Amino acid sequence: MNTSQESPSRKQVTAAVIVKDGKILVAQRGLQDKLANKWEFPGGKLENCETPEACLKREIQEELGIDVHVGSYLCSSFFDYDHISIELMAFRCEWVSGLLKNNEHQALAWIEPCNFKSLDMAPADWPIVEHILNQG
Repeated sequence: MNTSQESPSRKQVTAAVIVKDGKILVAQRGLQDKLANKWEFPGGKLENCETPEACLKREIQEELGIDVHVGSYLCSSFFDYDHISIELMAFRCEWVSGLLKNNEHQALAWIEPCNFKSLDMAPADWPIVEHILNQG
């Protein structure tokens, strides 16, 4: 793994840390995905001229059918997969409206932070988990 932050080909990706009743929403990637069965924070790739906040609002609406308020920036994770290099930017988000739907992932789950270590998380998502756990 190369954690260099300087890479012209690095894709910017967003991740939503949606908290409800002390639990955090995670999504499991589909069987056809390059990271099949891995758990992740929902989100997606920034499009041209899109802010991370606008990207998260769009991606969460597309993937989960809900509207969120994008709150504070938490941290970034830099990771080089075999197929892509990413900067994963995590933001705390609040569920504002809508009914949760699974439009893209294999599964969705609400996880207590203490149970993250038992999940097979995508490698780029682990620094976000560590950040959440270290905040107490």
